[in-house]
Amino acid sequence: MARSPSGSSNRRGRTFVGALVYWTAILGIWAVIAGVIVVAIEARDLPDTSKLYAIKRQPSISYLDRSGGLIAVRGSQYSPPVDLSTLPPYVPAAFVAIEDKQFYHHFGFNPWGMLRSAAFNFSHPGGPLRGGSTITQQLARNLFLNPAQTYHRKIQELILAVWLEAHFSKAQILALYLNRVNFGGGAYGIEAAAQRYFNKPAAQLSIGEAALLAATMKGPSRYNPAANSARAAKRATLVINDMYEMGAITAAQRDQAFAQPVHVSTRLADQRAQYFVDWLDGQVRARLGEPTEDLVVETTLDLPIQALAEQAIGAGVQAHAAQGVQQGVLIGLDGDGRIRAYVGGADYAESQYDRGAVPERQAGSAFKPFVYLTAMVQGHTPSEMTVDEPVTIHGWTPRDYTGRYLGPITLETALAQSINTVAARLADQVGTSNVARTAHALGILSPIQTDPSMALGAVSVSPLEMAGAYDAFANGGQRVFPYGIQRIRTAAGKVLYDHGPPQRTAVIGEPALGEMTQMMRQVIASGTGGRAAISGYDLAGKTGTTSDYRDAWFIGFTGGFVASVWVGRDDNTPMRKVTGGAAPAEIWRAFMSAALPRIAAQPIPSAAQPDLGGASVGSPPAGAPPAPGVGGSSPAPPPPAITPAPAPSKPVPVPF
Repeated sequence: MARSPSGSSNRRGRTFVGALVYWTAILGIWAVIAGVIVVAIEARDLPDTSKLYAIKRQPSISYLDRSGGLIAVRGSQYSPPVDLSTLPPYVPAAFVAIEDKQFYHHFGFNPWGMLRSAAFNFSHPGGPLRGGSTITQQLARNLFLNPAQTYHRKIQELILAVWLEAHFSKAQILALYLNRVNFGGGAYGIEAAAQRYFNKPAAQLSIGEAALLAATMKGPSRYNPAANSARAAKRATLVINDMYEMGAITAAQRDQAFAQPVHVSTRLADQRAQYFVDWLDGQVRARLGEPTEDLVVETTLDLPIQALAEQAIGAGVQAHAAQGVQQGVLIGLDGDGRIRAYVGGADYAESQYDRGAVPERQAGSAFKPFVYLTAMVQGHTPSEMTVDEPVTIHGWTPRDYTGRYLGPITLETALAQSINTVAARLADQVGTSNVARTAHALGILSPIQTDPSMALGAVSVSPLEMAGAYDAFANGGQRVFPYGIQRIRTAAGKVLYDHGPPQRTAVIGEPALGEMTQMMRQVIASGTGGRAAISGYDLAGKTGTTSDYRDAWFIGFTGGFVASVWVGRDDNTPMRKVTGGAAPAEIWRAFMSAALPRIAAQPIPSAAQPDLGGASVGSPPAGAPPAPGVGGSSPAPPPPAITPAPAPSKPVPVPF
């Protein structure tokens, strides 16, 4: 009997379906076997989960100003964990809304999210892996794993996420997550973050504050509400909308959250003295090593004065931006060398590079006081007549800024008007090596070349060492050692380091100190530093400008306080004819006008003892060994116990 076509077709159809089922089953079995093998392999080196509640963190270092005010905290800080039931429901809901909308419906991972991430990773080979992680996976990573973007770590994260889901409730997982996650700024856990950013416990967070904290999860640094408020606020808006869409808040609550401003703690938002803290942080770790317990560093900084310095630099740089001013530095020292203000740049948020302690800028005419001091020690006087006229020294011809010559003038006028020809000839007369010896004796740590051009400041220095050297003019002729750390102790009170009394060394006596004070007062009263004048105070100082306008300085002082100001550009290109008597003098005046009442300024003092006759500055004694120098006159020795340091490749190390 013939077979019908339909019967043949049915049998063939059943054969195809059967084959499909068969091979699907086979592939499924092999997939399960492969999965078991992968899990077994990856599970061999899984971390120990028995220490689930153990907290591991880098100990914190808290920096205090001279009055005990908190400047900054470096390292990690944890606060006691909070009970999820004590938080308003919208607080955990904010994190679920933005991080894992399916949190209550999955068993540790979201397959669809993983597929989307896999597709992205496949289409972007070589880049960082996109995780598609759930809250449970993020918790597994934070608790047990490192943040490396590898397939090995992702598989282990998945295994641990399933383990967490099998052993803990959703509420417990969410509580662990909120108490461990990094919120930036050294705050770990919801309680620490609430205290850090809003000065309140987590139980009192508003909807807007909760959304702002949830926004940081995308990137604790990038979305830090203190450092990047606009970016964080934009993402917080997404969080609030997501909370409304998932039913965590009502429309009225959403509208109220948008209408109610969120105020971030001013203590953190201000970010005071971050260049200073960076500078000290390296010193603390170099002296004590990596801390094994929480430390407290008591510094010399005066936060109100620091705030004035930062305001003066910010406003001054902005005011002269059209002239090419890009960066500014201000260092303020008291008469004992304690750092009261330290601003290493115009904006720490834009650039963390510290320009305050790195000897990489030419001093320009701010170096001339060392020339004139050497001359005063050797017997020259402010009233001595000289001539501003063309001069050539060893084939080098200095020129004045104005391009014209004043003829017969006194040395006092020459310094006040910053006459280059007179300074160059005077340095040649007294010996450039002696000038270098004077500068080293006062506190310049950088090597000083002794070619004739050194008289005009062809020497690389830092604003910090210039402030330290000028401090001898402000405190009665005593060399000081700038420092910022007064004491280091543990959080429990054990003292690990104590600076002790300030170190002073007599380096300038009379009449040289009085003569220099007289001449440097005239710099402000009738010379190039006129814009730094402040009525009612005894002030003196010196402007400095390099010949190509790459660097501009004003360093000025009153009794027991000195401030060094530098402006320029990070790429070392010239500014548009910015001189030390312009932007730097204006910044100095703005700062000092506000700071002088607080520091209770006194008249500039005289030297505490008679002139030392060259034992500290000026001509070396006969037969003395040479001091570091390159070219120029015969090198001269440093004074006893004051040895110039070699050229540093990093910021100049300053004693604590």
